[in-house]
Amino acid sequence: MINDIIIKGAKENNLQNIDLTIPKNKLVVMTGLSGSGKSSLAFDTIYKEGQRRYVESLSAYARQFLGNLEKPNVESIEGLSPAISIDQKTTSKNPRSTVGTVTEIYDYLRLLYARIGKPVCPNHGIEISSQSIEQMTEKVLEIVEGRVEILAPIVKEKKGTHQRELEELRKDGFVRVRVNKEIRDLDEDIVLEKNKRHDIEVVVDRLKIKEGIRTRLYDSIETSAKLGNGKVIVLINGEEHVFSENYACPHCDFSIGELQPRLFSFNAPFGACPECSGLGHKRKVDPKLLLPDKSLSINNGAIKGWQNPDTYYFKMLKTTAKHYKIDLDLPIEKMKKKDLDIILYGSDKKIDFVFGGKSEDGYRHQKSDFYEGVITNLERRYLETSSRFMREWIEGFMSETTCPVCNGKKLNEAALSVRVGKTDIIEMTDMSVKDIIKLIDNLKLSKQDTQISEMILKEIIERLSFLVNVGLDYLTLSRQAATLSGGESQRIRLATQIGSQLTGVLYVLDEPSIGLHQRDNAKLINTLKKMRDLGNTLIVVEHDEETMMSADQIIDIGPGAGIHGGKVVFQGTYDEIIKSKKSITGEYLSGRLGINIPKERRTHDNGYIEIKGAKQNNLKNINVKIPKGVLNVITGVSGSGKSSLINECLYKGVSNKIYRKKQPQGEFKDLLGTDSFEKIINIDQSPIGRTPRSNPATYTGVFDDIRDIYTMTNEAKIRGYKKGRFSFNVKGGRCETCNGDGVIKIEMHFLPDVYVPCEVCDGKRYNKETLEVKYKGKNISDVLDMTIENAVEFFKNIPKAYNKLKTLNEVGLGYLKIGQPATTLSGGEAQRVKLAKELHKRISERTLYILDEPTTGLHTDDVKRLLEVIDHIVNAGATVVIIEHNLDVVKVADYIIDLGPEGGDNGGKVIALGTPEEIAKNKKSYTGMYLDKVLKR
Repeated sequence: MINDIIIKGAKENNLQNIDLTIPKNKLVVMTGLSGSGKSSLAFDTIYKEGQRRYVESLSAYARQFLGNLEKPNVESIEGLSPAISIDQKTTSKNPRSTVGTVTEIYDYLRLLYARIGKPVCPNHGIEISSQSIEQMTEKVLEIVEGRVEILAPIVKEKKGTHQRELEELRKDGFVRVRVNKEIRDLDEDIVLEKNKRHDIEVVVDRLKIKEGIRTRLYDSIETSAKLGNGKVIVLINGEEHVFSENYACPHCDFSIGELQPRLFSFNAPFGACPECSGLGHKRKVDPKLLLPDKSLSINNGAIKGWQNPDTYYFKMLKTTAKHYKIDLDLPIEKMKKKDLDIILYGSDKKIDFVFGGKSEDGYRHQKSDFYEGVITNLERRYLETSSRFMREWIEGFMSETTCPVCNGKKLNEAALSVRVGKTDIIEMTDMSVKDIIKLIDNLKLSKQDTQISEMILKEIIERLSFLVNVGLDYLTLSRQAATLSGGESQRIRLATQIGSQLTGVLYVLDEPSIGLHQRDNAKLINTLKKMRDLGNTLIVVEHDEETMMSADQIIDIGPGAGIHGGKVVFQGTYDEIIKSKKSITGEYLSGRLGINIPKERRTHDNGYIEIKGAKQNNLKNINVKIPKGVLNVITGVSGSGKSSLINECLYKGVSNKIYRKKQPQGEFKDLLGTDSFEKIINIDQSPIGRTPRSNPATYTGVFDDIRDIYTMTNEAKIRGYKKGRFSFNVKGGRCETCNGDGVIKIEMHFLPDVYVPCEVCDGKRYNKETLEVKYKGKNISDVLDMTIENAVEFFKNIPKAYNKLKTLNEVGLGYLKIGQPATTLSGGEAQRVKLAKELHKRISERTLYILDEPTTGLHTDDVKRLLEVIDHIVNAGATVVIIEHNLDVVKVADYIIDLGPEGGDNGGKVIALGTPEEIAKNKKSYTGMYLDKVLKR
């Protein structure tokens, strides 16, 4: 058995023909500068080859469904195990996907509720139960003293169809029927009832209870249950007793059938709320979005999309207004509510509508009908139209509202009636992970329910504990998967993998510590060690110092980025790397290099932004003052409310004010001190483009400048080439054989598709004529293939292009190619491209910058350069607000707002405010505890 992964001749992307031996069943950290090649080695070479080999072991039929799995550019890899990648991509964009469904905990909860759940009547609040015929018989025998009538429940509008059954029963005992409220003997001609509509109730038997009649009683109850679909009414001394083989309330018609796991699924019709189909919300046209400016009248265009008075719908609106004497010249804010309701939701009586001319030759159409209303009309057209454009246009006026039937709980009334303890299944999933564990620990179950649920609860607790161990105890199981950050999503998949208890697997992880506070880092590291101890190999791409200290081996790729990287600079233990003079990582870990703490902090001389009464998500009605013109850092443990405060309240609130938008924003009472801003820039980690045609050059606009340069060359002028000639997105200059892609896709059916360079343009994207135009000896394709670092030197005499390229280089992206497809960029790289785009614009004190964890994917050396760029922005007078866990960023802040103390329901409070030195002295702050060590170091 091979105990190592032996790699020979790895040349994927910028890897420099690497030979490397990695020990198996160890925790191995790969580190290095951004763009050094560590992801190329870990994901694009090792993981990709492990996945490819596994797929190749499958049948040709199975392989056709698994997409393109090309062999990475490596001579050989020996000792590979089946590989699983746990990266930062969001788990699912599907609104039905939740933390509970992704981790499969919700499946176990459904089983739990189906097995030991107790239905409670929603109308009377009493527990209801089902009984077998045996149990019913025993119960009657317990309580009976006197005459008994066993009745089948009411059968509506059957009109004598039970005649045959009644005749059979007559042989065994005394039988009567109750027609409506009147009881008749069977001797009466029941057939006569066929032509009438009656509620018929059958009295199956009437007897005096004596010894030896138990069998007759059992048979009577059984017959009654068959006739009554499981429901039996027993009259004992004139008092009615209701029994049911189903779960049924004795006081009302509420009943549910057998409890099954599918009843508790909001993704299946059996359990989903019929109104919202299990989504918990409905998309409705929002009057606020439809009528953004209430100072306008309807005639002056108050209703968006209904400004043209000559349209069919507007003419109907005018006729309706005339009928009800509604003044359409009156501003919306001054209109009576009942008048506005008619306009928006329709009329309560028919109106005569006339369309067309009045002359004999003119077209004239007349009809009498109800007026539909603007909102009713849009919602109807939204459901009926097949036009994607129309649906997207109407969606611009829509917002999500809680389902009025299930109140956002997603399930139908029957499912929500079932309780474990006093909690329905949705109430349980709305709790945080740690609170569910407490609830389960405190459950008081009967001996039978304890035995039934033992294995189910064990599985639920184990999986919940895995989430706790990766620092996600603040999450609720009902949290939509699409709202999770990259780090949260990755750690959820990590927790799921722990639950699988696999051994002999190669796990490749991409910075699992992202978004994790230092306090929770130890939990994550222990989880990684547990996975290793099960007999798995873990290759973790990571920059976190604690993770490196805990690793069995560190592999440092470098020494630089791009063409300057791609080599193994160091391989060994933590104690060995801090002694290495060749490794820049070792230089920082040892303290020989570092990010300096500012000699003095900026003062708050420019006033404050004030957020008052913030209640979004878990925020506890907090008031926060953010100083202007300084570097602000928002800290706190995961789930403490940082994103709720900054992204939902601050960014959306200020954006709505500046740009007069009406986008949904976080819940807060007031937002003050924002009038001084004329621009707000949110630099997050969403992609800069979703197709390979988008790249750093097109996104930042430098490609426009480059095309201008080529248009101005003598050769282009002689040929009459305009700017469009140098675009690979439009006809003219691009290669039409590959449509400017540079590659041709060859479908191989049962084998992976093969991408080959276009034979006509040889992968250069442009036609021969366009490539003949050169600037300083290079054509447009050569420029796209340049690294940004080289392009800075190449275009140094063209200020417009040079400044943009220089900025890209300054934020640490010099190793990227100008034309590198956007789809190949990481979240951190995309964020820095966005930052670069903003940096070459004018920066002033009237600009507010918001950055969400900008250090994602960055080596300490890259963080150092990023902080220099941010420092430049603040020195220009702008206000910068950063959400961050990285202590190298936190320690250079002018002002820190620390939220907590915990995540989820136990977070959302302001724990500490002030400079890093002030936070470090605060005993209540977890951030301060770790910051204190950094400042002292």
